[in-house]
This record gives sequence, C-alpha cells and structure tokens, in this order.
Amino acid sequence: MNKKQLIDEVAAAVGSSKIDAEKAINAVMECVKKGVIKDSLVQLVGFGSFRLRKRKARNGRNPRNGKTIKIKASKSVAFRPGKGLKDMIS
Repeated sequence: MNKKQLIDEVAAAVGSSKIDAEKAINAVMECVKKGVIKDSLVQLVGFGSFRLRKRKARNGRNPRNGKTIKIKASKSVAFRPGKGLKDMIS
C-alpha cells in the first residue's frame, strides 16, 4: 500500500474528504518524525514503536578491491511491531 492508497482508505473509513485524510496523515507523520528526533522513541500502543538507532563508526571492507575502509557513525530509525500487530500477522 502506498501513501495515496492509504489516504483513500482513511478517507473511506472516517467518511471525510481525501484532502482532510491527507492532512491528517501528513500531520501524524510529521509528529512521528519530530518525536523520534526529540525523544528518540515514539510508542503507539498496540501498533508498534519507532526508535532512533545509532551505529558506531567501524571498519569495513571494500568488496571490489578488498581494502579496509572507515565507515562513519550514523543514525537510522527502526520500527518494532507491537503485540497487537504481531498477533494480527500470525
């Protein structure tokens, strides 16, 4: 499901216009982004949690020539499904 399809589904479920559904979805996504940046954790009970993960700098290997390279430290966002979502899937 892509964003357009999600907007259509939300609009149908709530009984509102697609424009209002898109505004709501965009607002939720912005709040999740800000929450992860500010608190490093956004927890939606029954659905899952978004967490900021930090990776340390490390040495890697270039697969083309086998030379050792330095990989910079980085940050990424990880999603961990909650119990409610896990139960629906299995």
